[in-house]
Amino acid sequence: MTVILRSLETAVPDTIMVQPQVRDVFAAQPGLTRLGQRLVGAAFDSSGIETRYTAVKELTLAESAEHPVFFDREELRILTPSTKTRNEVYAIEGTKLFIEAARKALDAAPGIEASDITHVVTASCTGFFAPGPDYKVVRALDLKPSVQRYHLGFMGCYAAFPALRSAKAFCEADPDAVVLVIAAELCSLHVRSSNNPDTIVGSSLFADGAAAAIISARDIPLDGPALSLDHFETVLTPVGEESMAWNIGDEGFEMVLGTYVPHIIDEHIVGALEPLLARDAALEGLDYADIEHWAIHPGGRSILDKVEAKLGLTQEQLVPARATLRDYGNMSSATVMFVLKHILDQPATDGNNRICSMAFGPGLTVETALFTKVGATPAGGGTADAVAALHAGGAAGIGATGPDNAALPTDLEPILIKAGA
Repeated sequence: MTVILRSLETAVPDTIMVQPQVRDVFAAQPGLTRLGQRLVGAAFDSSGIETRYTAVKELTLAESAEHPVFFDREELRILTPSTKTRNEVYAIEGTKLFIEAARKALDAAPGIEASDITHVVTASCTGFFAPGPDYKVVRALDLKPSVQRYHLGFMGCYAAFPALRSAKAFCEADPDAVVLVIAAELCSLHVRSSNNPDTIVGSSLFADGAAAAIISARDIPLDGPALSLDHFETVLTPVGEESMAWNIGDEGFEMVLGTYVPHIIDEHIVGALEPLLARDAALEGLDYADIEHWAIHPGGRSILDKVEAKLGLTQEQLVPARATLRDYGNMSSATVMFVLKHILDQPATDGNNRICSMAFGPGLTVETALFTKVGATPAGGGTADAVAALHAGGAAGIGATGPDNAALPTDLEPILIKAGA
């Protein structure tokens, strides 16, 4: 049975954060030491990020809030609202992102209607409320009230993989299942000024965004790029439990992102890939670079540098991850799905169309996945025909449409944050 990701769509808030101007505001915060100022400059300048998005509409220089909660524009001061206040924003703005991404994914899946959805799986680690985003999506999209709902909470940056793995399992158990998977994060809710290096690094990286996919084993014709969900594996590294964590504080959630994380990945990435690649005999003996596509979660530029060097990948193979980091920042669980969409939207090649994907999170946990990129089928042909043609060596043509929101204005004004772009 072949389980296919039939559509993959993304959504981001309207407010763009321009990295150099955000850096300057963070560096000018009261209470920051000289060392803290230097750390801010180093972290922001080496991040590999140009723009990010935030759902906190108040984070703008375009206009002042009458009663500022997150950002005082007049004093250019980052404020410290309570966790309750931040979570209330999550419940409102996060719901919007979940619904927008879900609706776009459903609209982009030919042959699938809202009434076909049998399962909804949501993933998020930046807020909580009940009834949660899974419920809100069912109501907003008018899905059947009998839809089975699952929410994966507080898993961190790798949560998209357990969500996709669950969808694959549901479809294998019930060939008629249609699963809607959504990952949405509002990381910017939890930014704060600090002299703590972990907090500074987090402030330089994290952003808001959502991604959603429709997954099914139904034999329905494809008319665009899609993914065969081949294999998933999970590995816990023997070290790193204290190097990456996500805790709840009184003034928002607190990120622990130690500088040793890239070194842990460098030391253990080969071992983490072994059980995944062993699942496919066709990959036996291949160099890592011989796998055509790599969808790496861009946890930071140094992590991507380590992955590229350790595995001997080409610069072109890291373009989807680096471009996602550059244009969107680290959106936690949603980010690797943005990378996968970048690969889906690339033109077809004569390569092997395999995708090896990885994401890293608290634990330190390494989630890995193998996908096969499939394209449009001939008229009357179904999903099975597309996969059979691919494995027979006939890669179908795939049209490139370009990722949502990838084209940013070239004349961004020199401001901290531009709203409504």
